[in-house]
Amino acid sequence: MYKELDMDKWNRKQHFLFFKDFEEPFFGCTANVDVSKAYTECKEYGISFFVYYLFCATKAANGIEPFRYRIREDKVIVHDSISASPTINRPDGTFGFSYIDHNSSLKKFRKKAEKEIEKVRGEDTLIPSADMDNTIHFSALPWIKFTSLSHARSFAFKESIPKISFGKVFEENGKRMMPVSVHVHHALMDAYDLGRFLEYFQQLLDTDIKLHD
Repeated sequence: MYKELDMDKWNRKQHFLFFKDFEEPFFGCTANVDVSKAYTECKEYGISFFVYYLFCATKAANGIEPFRYRIREDKVIVHDSISASPTINRPDGTFGFSYIDHNSSLKKFRKKAEKEIEKVRGEDTLIPSADMDNTIHFSALPWIKFTSLSHARSFAFKESIPKISFGKVFEENGKRMMPVSVHVHHALMDAYDLGRFLEYFQQLLDTDIKLHD
């Protein structure tokens, strides 16, 4: 479900009008998050670290309202919730896109994610059947400790879905860190909102796994 944002009551109306027609309206940044606790608990409880940080990132995005904004025909809609559309790596080195419904329960999200991952890895289809804008585009690059990242884009195709990427876990000062790249549409949000997402994401990574169920 979604509703249309009342543009006349939105304090970013002028920002929206300024940025919405840019050839490249997306901006982003890369930051390192501390995954020490999350990584250790995933190993302890036998939970996929990928599925866990995907759950936390999806929950964080749902908690920051502008991440649920999308542009449709010069109007802004607000989704009640957004789900995950991550790339899934395949054994042959390729990948497939996937769709995983949002759920605030880790147990339920994990069940759906594991089923979807198995499905995507067992086929050669690139695009999932669910191709909607109530998603976040996620990708994982577990081989690369990146410090910046760009995305392939078709400028002829107008879209406003945030893109979040995760890199290689590395050790620094006794902690396990992971680079995270976040790209968002500037007509819909600013660096302040991006910072709020990263802060909330870190809070969720620091939360005991059992508390997510």
